[in-house]
Amino acid sequence: MSLIGKEVLPFKAQAYHNGKFIEVSDADFKGKWSVVCFYPADFTFVCPTELEDLQDQYATLKDLGVEVYSVSTDSHFVHKAWHDSSEAIGKVTYIMIGDPSHTISRNFDVLIEEEGVADRATFIIDPNGVIQAIEITAGGIGRDASTLIDKIKAAQYVHNHPGEVCPAKWKEGAATLKPSLDLVGKI
Repeated sequence: MSLIGKEVLPFKAQAYHNGKFIEVSDADFKGKWSVVCFYPADFTFVCPTELEDLQDQYATLKDLGVEVYSVSTDSHFVHKAWHDSSEAIGKVTYIMIGDPSHTISRNFDVLIEEEGVADRATFIIDPNGVIQAIEITAGGIGRDASTLIDKIKAAQYVHNHPGEVCPAKWKEGAATLKPSLDLVGKI
């Protein structure tokens, strides 16, 4: 069953953010756009490259009104230790949520039960707390955070312009479509 169009399920968790431990919940996803980036584990190999890449796009995402949350099944204490010991993760300034109970990973249907870790999964969530986009890749395939920018711009455009849709390869400022009987068979 797809989570597209579904509201994020309730959760509360501890997170590491800019030298502090904070509490994060599903309520934090309301009122702004959010990207939730699940990854398998701290102190691994592909994961730090992805989180560093996401940090490289963080200022652009913030300019779009987007908050970023990374999530693994490690605890917030492990996130801090990784942040303190890894050059790549030491750059991270977005919120790193710990999910040792696996609640969030199960809520988003990305928990690999037999391994106790999350899939590599990215969710774009609108200001109502509703999931608008999902990308899941195999464990050995790292994601490119720059691809989020156009997806978020398209999601924001569609959200703000009911009745319009963004075609393939849509870029901000390009033409959109208004689905109607007149368009049937003409694209």
